[in-house]
Amino acid sequence: MQDGEQEPTPGQLFRTVFPSIMLPMFLAVVDQTIVATALPSIAASLGSVGRVSWVVVGYLVATTVAAPVYGQLRDVYGSKRMMFIALAIFIVSSLLCAVASSVELLTICRILQGLGGGGLMTLSQAMIGETIPPRERARYQGYLASVMVTSSTFGPVVGGYLTHHLGWRSVFLINVPLGLLAVLLTMRLKPRAYRDQPWRFDTLGLLLFITFIVPLLLALDQAQRMQASLLPPIAALAAISLLGLIGLIRQQRRVPHPLLPITLLRNPTVWRSDALAACHGATLVALITFLPLYFRVLRGATPAAMGLMLLPLVFGIGAGSMLTGRIVSRTGLTTIFPSVGLVLATATLLLFAFKAESLSLAQLPWPLFVCGLFMGTVMGVVQVTVQNAAGAASLGSAVGSVQLSRSVGAGAGTALVGTVLFASISLAEPETGRVFAQLVQGPQGSVTAIASQATVHADIARAFRAAFLTIAAFAAVGAVLAWSIPTRRLT
Repeated sequence: MQDGEQEPTPGQLFRTVFPSIMLPMFLAVVDQTIVATALPSIAASLGSVGRVSWVVVGYLVATTVAAPVYGQLRDVYGSKRMMFIALAIFIVSSLLCAVASSVELLTICRILQGLGGGGLMTLSQAMIGETIPPRERARYQGYLASVMVTSSTFGPVVGGYLTHHLGWRSVFLINVPLGLLAVLLTMRLKPRAYRDQPWRFDTLGLLLFITFIVPLLLALDQAQRMQASLLPPIAALAAISLLGLIGLIRQQRRVPHPLLPITLLRNPTVWRSDALAACHGATLVALITFLPLYFRVLRGATPAAMGLMLLPLVFGIGAGSMLTGRIVSRTGLTTIFPSVGLVLATATLLLFAFKAESLSLAQLPWPLFVCGLFMGTVMGVVQVTVQNAAGAASLGSAVGSVQLSRSVGAGAGTALVGTVLFASISLAEPETGRVFAQLVQGPQGSVTAIASQATVHADIARAFRAAFLTIAAFAAVGAVLAWSIPTRRLT
């Protein structure tokens, strides 16, 4: 800060910084889910039904790859400059998605869009670290965590509305005015950079990272289908991923400016926080993914009702994130909140797994709200803990490592829960699998049509119980990691 320049008040800082980081984060996260409800219309319009899921998978792969890249580039060129680049890529690719004439071309455009979206997520987190005082960062991370979770649930609702009334191309066109508004808001931030010394991008590290992460995510995606014919390609993808990981670790140890922050990851506070982020991502994304399926299959909820039934979970996470952020800002205490919160979240998930069948629709929102409240204690604390441990010079790399850990955890966790669910159904009576597919695809009345088939209903209920117990296990591992993090207070 220059001489004579006054320190901005908390209110001025909030009005300047929060909109500038909130909107890019919202755009990046909402585009992970907004396309889901448009997929049937895309398949009907463009054909290639068997490949339409790549429209979602391509974006996820690209955002995961982009996170550490933007983290390193931010440490050299600053968040503001890189945010403009990420927004430009995101806006242009959204226009290209809207005019795509085939599923294959749309998938390529979505990969490009993910390369921009991954930057928006990483840079939004980094901007908090470079513009907000350390004690206040937890409050802003709480706000941002609320935006992330709300966006994840908001996406399918808005996507369905836009697709129904304006067609599936409007799902991508809506990004253009919002992206331009984000550009204007970003212009209000002050540019900052941290490295003046010579620097060379780790190109080989990026290629090895892609070799590691892309086959891994593809293998996890294929594993959910539980088909014997897919075992050889899954094994081949896993082997390629393992070789990529071995080469990546060797490369990162010998280059002066590694893509992944190997030096930082030797810090117990950083690597345990990253592992906690992975467990949190696995718990939360798997829960948001499979709860609608549970509501549909065992409770007969309509697609519109499924979105509404997720709202207590979303509101709980938002409330927990903002409350935790305020308390951390006032006290400086950090990891005690996820340490306690995840223990209670695990207990709530266990209660839900064993008692959900006995709860009425009017009672179900309460355990979901409580679970969300405790889950909201995690990500804001993880971000400020890692940023505090990394320091200003490595802030982007540190934030990128958290985003990468959460993405990989979310993908791996969701795939594992899906494998548990569908394997449990496959191991039951053959009739169970047929009825399960009927309940997912058929009309709401089909639930009552099998009411007399108590054995089938019990088999499906047991499968969901196993899935929710797996999600509870992720939360329990996260609780152990939270208690093991050595840094317990901001410095």
